[in-house]
Amino acid sequence: MATAGRIRSSLSLFSKVIKSDSVASQRYILHPQLSKNFATAPGAKGGERTLEYFVPMALFGGTGNYASALFLAAVKANSLEKVETELLDLVEASKRAPTFFQFMKDLAVPADIRVKAINDICAQAKYSETTKNFLVVLAENERLRYVDSIAERFVELTMAHKGEVKVIVTTVIPLPPEEEKDLKETLQDILGKGKKAKVEQKIDPSILGGLVVEFGQKVFDMSIKTRAQQMERFLA
Repeated sequence: MATAGRIRSSLSLFSKVIKSDSVASQRYILHPQLSKNFATAPGAKGGERTLEYFVPMALFGGTGNYASALFLAAVKANSLEKVETELLDLVEASKRAPTFFQFMKDLAVPADIRVKAINDICAQAKYSETTKNFLVVLAENERLRYVDSIAERFVELTMAHKGEVKVIVTTVIPLPPEEEKDLKETLQDILGKGKKAKVEQKIDPSILGGLVVEFGQKVFDMSIKTRAQQMERFLA
């Protein structure tokens, strides 16, 4: 079982080895086909043209592209927080409604039926035009089944936009208030001004003691389990 002393020791080690991981603003090109109906602008002759904006971080893959497109549309509509709330509400509601969850996953459902269902749901829930139009695009392109993954990537963008950094801290027991305060202060010092640590605690008895800190692409494993494994390899 981890003790306060071991946790405090791990926090001290953590503060020495970790360095700030700044999030640089990167250019993202939004293709007009993806931006259809919710983020396009007229070209010189009334046709669609590619829009160019800045997003707080670059995401890749299909879900990353859709999340980035929604982010840009929400920023343009000045409704970023509202869109985030609506998208997360839809994801949570789908988890509590097996029939609707299956409906989103079923590719056999015709596109027109999917679109009608989404329009009806958005009207009843009084969702914003940005959210509704985005969900319609997903329905038309058979991408509703990815809405939960898209929502996760979208939250990554909104957190980066607000200067928040998600930090996962794994320990054997919940951090005592004093150690939790020390950890947050250490993280804040590391991240610097303009960034805010959003700490998520996880309990995992298998690490035996110490702690594991994860954020961005960095993992700092200061658990007793890992130290014991390192010692075993050294002795071998």
